[in-house]
Amino acid sequence: MKLTSEQRVTLHGFNNLTKTLSFNMYDICYTKTKEEREAYLEYIDEQYNSDRLKRILQAVTDIIGAHVLNIAQQDYVPQGASVTFLVSEGPIVEVPTESYDESPGPLPESVVMQLDKSHITVHTYPEYHPDEGISTFRADIDVSTCGEISPLKALNYLIHSFDTDIMTLDYRVRGFTRDINGHKLFIDHDITSIQNYIPDKVKEMYDMIDVNVYQENIFHTKCKLRQFDLNNYLFGYTKDKLGPGEEKKITERLTTEMDEIFYGKNTSRGSINTD
Repeated sequence: MKLTSEQRVTLHGFNNLTKTLSFNMYDICYTKTKEEREAYLEYIDEQYNSDRLKRILQAVTDIIGAHVLNIAQQDYVPQGASVTFLVSEGPIVEVPTESYDESPGPLPESVVMQLDKSHITVHTYPEYHPDEGISTFRADIDVSTCGEISPLKALNYLIHSFDTDIMTLDYRVRGFTRDINGHKLFIDHDITSIQNYIPDKVKEMYDMIDVNVYQENIFHTKCKLRQFDLNNYLFGYTKDKLGPGEEKKITERLTTEMDEIFYGKNTSRGSINTD
């Protein structure tokens, strides 16, 4: 059911629906030696330290119109960081009709909404393959809101805030709210795919897969970069510095790593095992 300013369902009390966006991204790098791996992880740890992540989450709260109640942040040793925002109802104004549109959100412009009992979190996970060849940085962000707006309006900004090879996106609406006659509403806006909240220029860059369970209000989208330029995955040098045969070998290792993450399973002889 799509609600507009002309056809707004009058609710019995506060909108109790909980809407959660889980944004999971991966950045992959080839690190040939221990020194390269340590340098890459040090770079990632600085690039996405808790202060930087806090600024990203602050922009997200501006987009969804939340009021920050409390912030907790932590940089871990040897790598990684976490930030949690506890947020509540922001300034209440008339809800813009575009908040119900399946379209990308701002980058960022404030969208002021009614929210309560909500939180935004980010955790980072730098890791590497035992033989030093592949290093992978993962960030998980959850935006959970109660109220009018879908946190999907923050997705466009999140995508542009990270250097992303692979994205896994989940959106779910939980619980129910009631209209004035006591009729339960299990979702308060139309949605056919998370992809509709991603700009066309971004979608052109990725191969995308949807798995949606409409009757349960569960939506899932996976994205993997289409174009592969080896220079973007070497840390501190370019492919012209590689020896004979190295370029092919490294390309195969990187693309295998990306396929394994994208398809969620280990590969056999470098190809996707669909058994």
